[in-house]
Amino acid sequence: MEKTLSEQEEIRRSALQEMINLGFYPYPSETFETNAFAINVKSEFAKDDTKYQKVSMAGRLMSKRVMGKASFAELMDSTGRIQIYVSRDIICPDENKDLYNKVFKKLLDIGDFIGIEGHAFTTKVGEISIHVSSLKVLCKSLRPLPVVKTDEEGNIHDGFTDPEQRYRQRYVDLVVNPHVKQTFLQRTKLVNTIRTFLNDREYTEVETPILQPIYGGAAARPFKTHHNTLDMTLYLRIANELYLKKLIVGGFEGVFEFAKDFRNEGMSRFHNPEFTQVELYVAYKDYIWMMELVEEMLEKVAMDLHGTTKVMVGENEIDFQRPYKRYTMFEAIEEFTGEDISELDEAGLREVAKKLDIHIEASAGKGKIIDEIFGEKCEKLLIQPTYITDYPVEMSPLAKKHRDKEGLVERFELICNGKEIANAYTELNDPIDQRKRFEDQMELGARGDDEAMVIDEDFLKAIEYGMPPTSGLGIGIDRLAMIMTNSNSIQDVLFFPQMRPENPQ
Repeated sequence: MEKTLSEQEEIRRSALQEMINLGFYPYPSETFETNAFAINVKSEFAKDDTKYQKVSMAGRLMSKRVMGKASFAELMDSTGRIQIYVSRDIICPDENKDLYNKVFKKLLDIGDFIGIEGHAFTTKVGEISIHVSSLKVLCKSLRPLPVVKTDEEGNIHDGFTDPEQRYRQRYVDLVVNPHVKQTFLQRTKLVNTIRTFLNDREYTEVETPILQPIYGGAAARPFKTHHNTLDMTLYLRIANELYLKKLIVGGFEGVFEFAKDFRNEGMSRFHNPEFTQVELYVAYKDYIWMMELVEEMLEKVAMDLHGTTKVMVGENEIDFQRPYKRYTMFEAIEEFTGEDISELDEAGLREVAKKLDIHIEASAGKGKIIDEIFGEKCEKLLIQPTYITDYPVEMSPLAKKHRDKEGLVERFELICNGKEIANAYTELNDPIDQRKRFEDQMELGARGDDEAMVIDEDFLKAIEYGMPPTSGLGIGIDRLAMIMTNSNSIQDVLFFPQMRPENPQ
């Protein structure tokens, strides 16, 4: 089916053909060597005007002001924009002036890529610019960029601001909304800070399978696929926990992985079906030790990104300076609802949920009811980093039973800005208890809980060989990035978030 072109696209294709006819092919193969970036020229030339006397730069043409035989334009490279000055007689020293008169003045459009050579100078009005001595067309843009205009007060007009279009066309968003790139650079710095923090402690970064014969390590619905050669069902991992603990069994004392995980669940501004988390497992440690490590690590992340432990998120100033406030799960529920549920059975929990106007599915067991009560009435109120500890055993089939409190496990979640950003246990290493927990999960599944775990016989076999006392941690990178970059939606910290089809038929 032939593509229908807009008027602007038709004009640009005509310009492309005219360039080719003139002998200026706008998709050259050879390398264009650069030696400078806009940000460096603008920041360093003012201090030393002997620098940047032989400049080679490349980027998009973002504006053009033609004034007869000379023009000013704006070039945008990966670091920002810089003004360039183009003179016909300089870039076209021979009699053939087509490069300037026809190509630069008439056929080059906003969004086209060019390469330039020249020298830095300061204009009469004090703007650092590049005096162009040679110019080459590197790529002709066949679609016009959205025109973004800024008035004298700094207000943006006609910007590329519709969230859905920005997420669908991130490649355009990054060009016309420079602040978006900074968000992703901060995310990269966040990941690198955590990686360096863990490497400095000599923990080993590893990789584990994404395609798994049995999904496990979390309570979630999986994506399912099929391997044709093996004729078997496989699942995209919902967590990498069980594989990492197998490495602890195998003799590693500390392992971590930055993992892409997949959960076939609802979507919201806090949920994307594909997400990133870092999981860490350290032998001979417990969840109390892990709380202290997380505090130290997140304090460092905030300092590296912002130079302070205080981060603005919307109207809230969040302080990552340690130590963080701690509640047990039951303490938090009593604090925010006035209800003491610590001794209630399933029927009693359902009554409390009903009293609090919380809908509970018939398939839900004790753990899920408690989780729903906490999620509805407590979580959103926890803005500063807060540990919720000592969960009921029904909620945590992979965590070790509490050393002092019957019916609870040694687990914490770190809540910040009203959402969980980390989850950790003293890991269950008793294979008999672990099998019983899996069996309890299978019973919940039989009742209709489609997020219940399944029995992983290979994992049970592994810990039957013996797994040392271990503490494990998972941190949601996307949610942490939302906080550290003051982003309102998870889609704002994912380059290419999952979207519905644009034109569903």
